[in-house]
Amino acid sequence: MSTSKGQLEKDLHAAMKARDELTTATLRMALTSVKNAEVAGKVARELSDEEVEKVLAKEAKKRREAAEAFADAGRAESAAQELAEEQVLLRYLPQPLGEDELAVLVDQTITEGGFSGMGQMGQAMKAVQAKVAGRADGKIVSTLVRAKLGA
Repeated sequence: MSTSKGQLEKDLHAAMKARDELTTATLRMALTSVKNAEVAGKVARELSDEEVEKVLAKEAKKRREAAEAFADAGRAESAAQELAEEQVLLRYLPQPLGEDELAVLVDQTITEGGFSGMGQMGQAMKAVQAKVAGRADGKIVSTLVRAKLGA
């Protein structure tokens, strides 16, 4: 069992004992998503820690987007619930890169790869995303890469 999945299960049991309903519900949802990812495809397999983090990042993004939709619809209580669930999930993800760190990483990757011009946007994005490894929003990364290549 991956250490990330094991930690989720351990924390779920602790939350259940503490009668923490928010954490219990969120971790159950997260573990269900992980298990669904494990059985997706032709053969069931166990996810690595990186794959578990990707599943959790996807779930956190879903919560953030749902919170925005609820807030736009004037449902503040539901938006707050979604944001609280996102905060629980963020405990299990690596710290996101700051804007300055991300800008430096984009500059280094583009310089190292020798990318120039918008024609190499896809190749540059692939190289940057490999180094970012889910620690930054793809839209922000895309904006920075586009600005750097367009300059």
